[in-house]
Amino acid sequence: MASLSSSAAAARATFMPSSCQSRPAGGGRMARLVTRAAASSPKLPSGRRLRVAVVGGGPAGGAAAEALAKGGVETVLIERKLDNCKPCGGAIPLCMVSEFDLPLDLIDRKVRKMKMISPSNVAVDIGGTLAPHEYIGMIRREVLDAYLRSRAEGAGAEVVNGLFLRYEAPKEPNGSYLVHYNHYDSSSGKAGGEKRTFEVDAIVGADGANSRVAKEMGAGDYEYAIAFQERVKIPDDKMKYYEERAEMYVGDDVSPDFYGWVFPKCDHVAVGTGTVTHKPDIKKFQAATRLRAKDRIEGGKIIRVEAHPIPEHPRPKRVAGRVTLVGDAAGYVTKCSGEGIYFAAKSGLMCAEAIVAGSANGTRMVEESDLRKYLAEFDRLYWPTYKVLDVLQKVFYRSNAAREAFVEMCADDYVQKMTFDSYLYKRVVPGNPLDDIKLAVNTIGSLVRATALRREMEKVSL
Repeated sequence: MASLSSSAAAARATFMPSSCQSRPAGGGRMARLVTRAAASSPKLPSGRRLRVAVVGGGPAGGAAAEALAKGGVETVLIERKLDNCKPCGGAIPLCMVSEFDLPLDLIDRKVRKMKMISPSNVAVDIGGTLAPHEYIGMIRREVLDAYLRSRAEGAGAEVVNGLFLRYEAPKEPNGSYLVHYNHYDSSSGKAGGEKRTFEVDAIVGADGANSRVAKEMGAGDYEYAIAFQERVKIPDDKMKYYEERAEMYVGDDVSPDFYGWVFPKCDHVAVGTGTVTHKPDIKKFQAATRLRAKDRIEGGKIIRVEAHPIPEHPRPKRVAGRVTLVGDAAGYVTKCSGEGIYFAAKSGLMCAEAIVAGSANGTRMVEESDLRKYLAEFDRLYWPTYKVLDVLQKVFYRSNAAREAFVEMCADDYVQKMTFDSYLYKRVVPGNPLDDIKLAVNTIGSLVRATALRREMEKVSL
């Protein structure tokens, strides 16, 4: 979930068009990308469809593969680990449920109560402004990812269990890309898989933060965080506390530049933290997160330990020829909150829609310009949010005193309402000017108090 005061400020600072709004299940999507096949784009031979390889089977790859297959594109999705359990908090906005037609049984918990806990263990309860039907969905990635892949397969995409190795770019205009991969098949008897190749017209890299597609296309490096998470099975009486509740901890002890969390799943809780600046200390921060939540998870048994890189900003290059990146591979994770699931699925969908439209439903060759239209639209909708959250992370995560001010701000009902409106629906609703002024004054006041507190703490440390 996006951090509360940071999201509210982002909402005030970026008046973006609505790109994801609640709608009845099965209804038409809002704000579809509009593009047309280029006049110079050649028609494909009769009976031949545009061929696209989607590398990676997470939310970005699954959403892209389904939309491509439905749009008349011959689609192959390659995923190396079909039972992958990515270490992920698993929070999704309410609008994602309707926009992507997700069945409710995919959602482990409907969180309606958030507890934000400061470095000094001052706790603020959040969620009182939510309407009865509103909630933050908590999912397990292995469940969501498998569902989206199966839906893509049902739409006509071929799902391949394999490891992408590299690709060879075409030697002539409108030529084919040659994809090299290891095909995993238990019947072959080869432990490392069987090396295979196939030809495609375009490649969508949805293979996460360590994207091999990004490396092949020379997309450049980016700063990343390490997320560490333990799934903890706790006694039923303690699980009752987390039935509709999640917790977020801030402080130098749990992370110098991120936060710790306890998020509820179906029959256990996910306890985790992350950091960009102090990666070697991640286990120390995890131990501190467990210690902070000790009273509520005591007696629990760790059933799984997970760690994974999380990108901190978009890659320098996200398209090269007819190859493009989506999701974590492109770097679509927000600062402050680490939110990435919705933006991954949304980028995959928008990319696929651009390819379908640019190829006239798979009957014409696509061009780099078609893929750049997806990038331009995605950046238009979401780039301001990424930038604002980047600035706010630097403001409120810079010291324990600033984090105390951050938690204090989260107690404000107006902050909570604006935050949930922007997070749950990915839209910006004009606020009350007087309340906006009040929010600005309170923010300044909190920061002034934080600065004074930091100076007093420095005196004591001396």
